[in-house]
Amino acid sequence: MRQLWSESHKRRLWRQMWLALAEVQAGFGLIGEEQVADLRAHVDQVNIPRALEIEAEIHHDLMAELKCFAEQAPLGGKILHLGATSADIEDNADVLRIRQSLDLILMDLCRTLQEFADKIETWAETPLMAFPHLQPAEPSTLGYRLATYTQDLFLDWEEISRVRANLRGKGFKGAVGTSASYAELIGKENLEAFEKRLSKRLELPFFPVATQVYPRKQDYLVVSALSNMGASLYRFAQDLRIMQSPLVGEWSEPFGRKQVGSSAMPFKRNPINAEKIDSLARLLAQYPRLAWDNAANSMLERTLDDSANRRSFLPETFLVADEILDATHKILTGLEIDLDAIQRNFIRYAPFAAVEPLLMVVCKKGADRQAIHERMRQHSMKAWNSIRSGEPNLLIDDISQDSEILGYLPETEIRRLMDANQHLGDATQRALAFARSIRDKLG
Repeated sequence: MRQLWSESHKRRLWRQMWLALAEVQAGFGLIGEEQVADLRAHVDQVNIPRALEIEAEIHHDLMAELKCFAEQAPLGGKILHLGATSADIEDNADVLRIRQSLDLILMDLCRTLQEFADKIETWAETPLMAFPHLQPAEPSTLGYRLATYTQDLFLDWEEISRVRANLRGKGFKGAVGTSASYAELIGKENLEAFEKRLSKRLELPFFPVATQVYPRKQDYLVVSALSNMGASLYRFAQDLRIMQSPLVGEWSEPFGRKQVGSSAMPFKRNPINAEKIDSLARLLAQYPRLAWDNAANSMLERTLDDSANRRSFLPETFLVADEILDATHKILTGLEIDLDAIQRNFIRYAPFAAVEPLLMVVCKKGADRQAIHERMRQHSMKAWNSIRSGEPNLLIDDISQDSEILGYLPETEIRRLMDANQHLGDATQRALAFARSIRDKLG
């Protein structure tokens, strides 16, 4: 990703734009084949020190690169940039970089989804307590919880794929998008064929309408899609941080044998990768606002006040997204699951989840709903007090010995109904089916 957004790669793409323009113009008889061959021979000879030396004098980075290229290719350099404006070169090069970067993101995102699918299948049948509002509620499974993160992330994969497939370059339309300069060179009747040849040569579709630049709304769509991915992984990382707290202790990210958790407290195992994901995802969330401002404030045929910030936020967006995916990969490949802690929390809290189903069954047997509800409430409050005191949860024992409830159901049936493992619904089956669908859709 750093290479794609490097100064050398950017300038090499600029030169490829100039070469493509010259090749197509040669097809219209404007440029000789010897000149095109001269440009082709020097297209990859980027010389940043020389270009910066020129830029220090003329204060225009693209013109400096053009002059540097022309010095290296004196025959072809005479016709460089014929009919073009800076954005004809820069904007098409930017879209190529964005597309290459999205390809990297999608490749890593596909790997991450496959890793999540592996975890879903591994833990699809492992019961745990679900914690809406950070409070123990009803049972679920570890695989099903992991499927919720994966589903969010798969939506991001679909959206990023859609945005990537619909990327468009500015094309070669000159200073205000009317193609007037090219019409002077090749005739208005040839403009459509001219852009089609350039589009085919660059393997890049063009917007049918553009100003001096391609619509900055496209940047907003790209950055928003990546920001949404950040939100999905932020949630996963934040939940992992909760689960890694010793108060819960069910999951943790990998921790190296010689890893140091704190400079002051040698015993600490801080979730550094999850914290990094959340920190960077917060940063990623800010970029759509900037891209929105650029799109909304692109006055008339263009304004240059987007130029400086795009040089910063576009590469930063992709570098941040890339780092978030890398940190997620580190967590998933070494994710530690403490089955003892999961079981301990399940035994402690799961009996509460069986109270309402038991109440329904007893009432169907003819019991007074209000009276039974009160008895179960008293047993539940007693059990909560026991837990707070560090004692075991004896709710099942207490209810199964309640004489009034025993008048409607035998003890064996009460204990069967209060077995929380029977209250998982179809979580296991849905988690496994979703993991299979992920594999099918990703190939």
